[in-house]
Amino acid sequence: MKTNNRKASVLLGFSILRGANVLVAAILLIILYDIVSKGIGTINWTFLTDIPRQGMTEGGIFPAIVGTLYLTILTTLFSVPLGVCGAIYLNEYAKEGILTRLIRLSLRNLAGVPSIVFGLFGVAFFVQYLGLGMSLLSASLTLALLTLPITLTASEEALKTVPDSYRQASLALGAAPWQMIRTVVIPQALPGMMTGAILALARAAGETAPILVTGAAFFLPFLPSSFRDQFMALPYHLYIMATQHHSISTVRPIAYGTALVLVVLVFILNLAATLLRSRFRRKFER
Repeated sequence: MKTNNRKASVLLGFSILRGANVLVAAILLIILYDIVSKGIGTINWTFLTDIPRQGMTEGGIFPAIVGTLYLTILTTLFSVPLGVCGAIYLNEYAKEGILTRLIRLSLRNLAGVPSIVFGLFGVAFFVQYLGLGMSLLSASLTLALLTLPITLTASEEALKTVPDSYRQASLALGAAPWQMIRTVVIPQALPGMMTGAILALARAAGETAPILVTGAAFFLPFLPSSFRDQFMALPYHLYIMATQHHSISTVRPIAYGTALVLVVLVFILNLAATLLRSRFRRKFER
């Protein structure tokens, strides 16, 4: 009787989980269908390669696409190395104690802080205190801080999955601690680390609030020539087109087209990172 009750409970639990997954997938498909159906008619070569004109009622979104790519790449370059180094320190070098627990607690708290708070910090520290101004560099550094908890936590969890026997065997063969970490631990944990980088990449590409106050511009019909220039970005551009434009009904098709381009761009970036992660995983499994 107890066995039957246990099986029924397990079956009910899995049924609820499957139902939740189906519900989430259905909502996602509805949103994607709405964006694709209303935005696909706007997409053409001119829209993707032209500069904006006539108050963004004509032309294209090429500067916003390039600005988003610049922003995402710079954020990844700042966030991922720092997150990986922090994870290596916490997992391989730091002794368990009050300081280590405090660092981990702080990371969890930072992961839940609203993005606009990071934006205000970016304004106070990067824009004003360091004198970087409203620029691509200020926005990238702000987003790097925003995505750092995700990168660091995911990298640390990936390092924890490497068996201790690998470390002990490497040290027993005469490898120095850093040599063991560099040649044995990091290659085994690399696929998991890249998962964290993918999550950080997706979040950086879609954030609006931090870049709103640190460097993004609504109408900038040219590409940034240096890291100190302002830039256009798809998330901020979409926000303005959907809520702040003087003729929202006129530019609504352009807003849907921008949303579709942003979704596709994030998907391509995630797909490229996922393929790269899979390649490393197959390499080390062999």
